[in-house]
Amino acid sequence: MFAFEKWHSAIEMRRYIMRFIHHIEGLPDFSALKFTKYNQYESLVKPLISYLKDHGVDFKYGAQVENVEVDFSNGKKVAKAIVFADKKIKELTENDLVFVTNGSITESSTQGSPTQAAPKTSELGGSWKLWQNLSKQSEEFGHPDVLCKDIPKEAWVVSATVTWKNLKIQPYFEKLTHRQLRSGKVVTGGIITVKDSNWLLSFTTHRQPHFKEQNDQETVTWVYGLLSNTPGNYIKKPIEDCTGEEIIQELLYHLGMPEEEIEAFVKENTNTIPVYMPFITSYFMLREPGDRPLVVPEKSVNLAFLGNFA
Repeated sequence: MFAFEKWHSAIEMRRYIMRFIHHIEGLPDFSALKFTKYNQYESLVKPLISYLKDHGVDFKYGAQVENVEVDFSNGKKVAKAIVFADKKIKELTENDLVFVTNGSITESSTQGSPTQAAPKTSELGGSWKLWQNLSKQSEEFGHPDVLCKDIPKEAWVVSATVTWKNLKIQPYFEKLTHRQLRSGKVVTGGIITVKDSNWLLSFTTHRQPHFKEQNDQETVTWVYGLLSNTPGNYIKKPIEDCTGEEIIQELLYHLGMPEEEIEAFVKENTNTIPVYMPFITSYFMLREPGDRPLVVPEKSVNLAFLGNFA
C-alpha cells in the first residue's frame, strides 16, 4: 500500500483494498502492476497533448485561474465566469463545460540539487487557492483546509531521482532483484522498502531507459522516505534537510556498500535531484463526507471537479 503512514486509518486501508480488489490475485508476484515503456510523462502525457492539439484543443500556458464564479439562481449551479490571476475574466454560458482540478498533491513542489536540499515550503499553490475560493461560494464545493493544513511533520514530503552515470551500481541491485539494470525489463518489479531505515527509505527502478534521452550506461532510480523529520542511520539528519548526494549516501549504506567507499562513489557516479512536496500525502488526511466535493455537484449544469480530491 503505497505511501501509507502508521497513523493512517483502517477506513483508509479499506478504501485502498476496495479500489484494487480486482488486482488481488496478481499482487504476490507483482503481475498486477502495469508499466509504461518510458516515464509516464513521455509515454502518456505528451502523446495525449499531441492528440488534443491535433483535434483543436487550445492550451493556454502560464495562465492561472483564481476563481470560477458560480450562479446559484433558479435552483441550479451554473459556472458564469473564469477569473484569472491577472484579473482577466472569461465569460461563460451554460454550454461551456468547466472541469476544475481542486487541489494537487504535487503543487508547490521545490527542487534541490546534488549539493543543496530542496527548499521547504507550505505555501498553497494555484489549484488549492482556486478550491478555497470556490468553497467560499458553497458548502457543496468541499473543505480544502481539511486536506492541506496541519499535515503531520513526520509525513512523507521528500523524494529524489538519482541518475547512476554508469553500471557500477549494478551488483547492489542484482543482489536484491536478480536482474540486470539494462535487460529491457522492469528492474525492481515494485517498490523496495528498507524496513530498518530510520527514514523508512524506499526505492524503485523501472525498465531502462526510463527517459528516451538516457545513454546506454545510465540508470534512473526513484527514492523517497516516509519519515521526514527523523535523522538517518548513516546521514545523521532528517531527509528533508538533505542534499541529493546525502540521500543517496544513505541509500548506499542500506544497500551494503562499505562506508569508506560511499562518499566518493556518490560524487563520481551519481546525479541526484531531491524534491520537496508539501502536499504529497494530502489525500490520506482524515476527512468526512462533504470535505471533498462530488465530481458533479447536485444541480450543477456545467461545473465538475477532477483529481485526487473529488
